[in-house]
Amino acid sequence: MSAARRAAAAQRSAARAAASGSGPRDDRSALPLFPGATSWFALLGETLLVGILVAVVSLPVVTAPAALAAGARHLRRYVHAESSGLAAFWRDVRAALAGGVGVGAGAVVVAALALFALGLAGSDPSPVGRVMLAVAALALLALATCVALAAGAWEPRTGWRAAVGGLRDRLDADPVAALYTAGAVLALALLTWQLPPLAVPGLGLLALALVAVPERRRRGAEPVEGER
Repeated sequence: MSAARRAAAAQRSAARAAASGSGPRDDRSALPLFPGATSWFALLGETLLVGILVAVVSLPVVTAPAALAAGARHLRRYVHAESSGLAAFWRDVRAALAGGVGVGAGAVVVAALALFALGLAGSDPSPVGRVMLAVAALALLALATCVALAAGAWEPRTGWRAAVGGLRDRLDADPVAALYTAGAVLALALLTWQLPPLAVPGLGLLALALVAVPERRRRGAEPVEGER
């Protein structure tokens, strides 16, 4: 083997080692912002797994916020290449259930009222009925979006009081985040309406959206390598 080929092979080997973290990294290269998400196929598999876990924990309905919070934290650890074993997920579920059941129960009551209004509006073909239908549907979407945003912000240290109480400040700081999250909630609703089993992967995608939406601002604020 010529010297040039040996040098090229050594360079490729060093690049693979740097990318995997098993070798030194060239200072001219940047570490991936989300090292756990470099393989999209693996990320898809983890998202589907989270969808199954969230769906199972959400079966009593009132536990859905806690399940979504635990799922979002699991995926956040995964994309940052932190310890993301299932034991940590179940610890988060147990911690989130304390106040999450109350949040879920309150959401169920409000959702039941909105669904009742939807039923009344659906039986009224007049313009007033159509307006009521639109208002009730928007109320359901807003409720689901707020619950999802609170679940995405939940932390074991601060609990649900901070997650729910800080919604206004987070919306003021990044109102577009609510639109993205509402889109993810609406996509989940449409998938479930088309084929109910699709709710399982849809829940995983919603948990992934709760991780990705806040990170997009931090990613945009990251300085480009070479400009520091």
